Amino acid sequence: MSLEFIWELPNWRDSRYADASPYLRGERDGQAAFGPGISDPRGERFNYLDYLQQIARAADLSGFDGIRIGNHPDGDEPWIIAGYVARSTRHLRLLTEFDAARGSAVYAAKNAVSYQRFSGGRFAWQISTPANAAARRRQGDFVANADLLPRIEEFISVARGVITQAPFSFKGRFFEVLDGGFQGPLSGQRVPPIYLAGDAAEALQLSARQADVHVFSARSPSELAPLLDELNRIARAHGRAPQAGLRLDLLAREDAAEALADAQRLATQAGLPAPSGSGLWQPGGGSVATLVGSYAEVVEWLAEYAVAGIGSFLIGAAPHLEEAYRVGENVLPALRARLAGATAHTA
Repeated sequence: MSLEFIWELPNWRDSRYADASPYLRGERDGQAAFGPGISDPRGERFNYLDYLQQIARAADLSGFDGIRIGNHPDGDEPWIIAGYVARSTRHLRLLTEFDAARGSAVYAAKNAVSYQRFSGGRFAWQISTPANAAARRRQGDFVANADLLPRIEEFISVARGVITQAPFSFKGRFFEVLDGGFQGPLSGQRVPPIYLAGDAAEALQLSARQADVHVFSARSPSELAPLLDELNRIARAHGRAPQAGLRLDLLAREDAAEALADAQRLATQAGLPAPSGSGLWQPGGGSVATLVGSYAEVVEWLAEYAVAGIGSFLIGAAPHLEEAYRVGENVLPALRARLAGATAHTA
């Protein structure tokens, strides 16, 4: 099984080392950076997008396979960010999150084809929809809850169809195309790999039919096992084998005591329940948890996930710039060596 490690871009704000407060790093935001009487020579020439570009370059240089650009309601447009950082990176997959309410599936496909052309086929899609109906309505989306996944499925079918076929026709509940498809240099481009997420039965069924990667929320390998089995069972019935992914954060340090102390300090600053020891820490009750431990411990835990069937790791750590180097230099090489050794031993 091939593995990929995708680093998170914080598309809204980021913390600083040992400081859990959110900042627009690289952006003055109308405030003096250093206090009265001390000026910042950068002025307003740089902004948060420049900081995101730094993170993308750090992930590229430190050995990650991709970056994930999340769709935060108050953040910049993920597709714009993807284009901004594409030319400053060489190897990264540009996993760009958006929802099917953004508009025409044909227009989205045409944008994707252009991204593939200028990025060397590195563009990928994570299609998601806010679960909160009020949040969707603020974005102008009034589709009923029951129609969210069917709309995503139609979106994927249409986008994939016009990229791979000409002429292509489709008539569904949400999208309609008559004799579409791309010609000339826009034809023959790679369909963006599709990442979907969700732990409900309906989400697993959709991924079994349409996804290249299904991303699970963080939980222990034993808790993931039945979900992985269910995804694989449904996918086999459709003649498919999507890869399983996992979204989680890391807090890895030289030793477990240092990691735990940092986690407890950050929890206190953020007003969250602090961890009592190493392991999987889920302070906010959300879908993203944090592995807290030494480099060696984190490597072993991630290896356990890989052995359980996880092939795509969508990981992050704050502050994302500095931690990209920390994880890329201290975790990824040891993890890859650990998994290569395990594979050779099994063979």
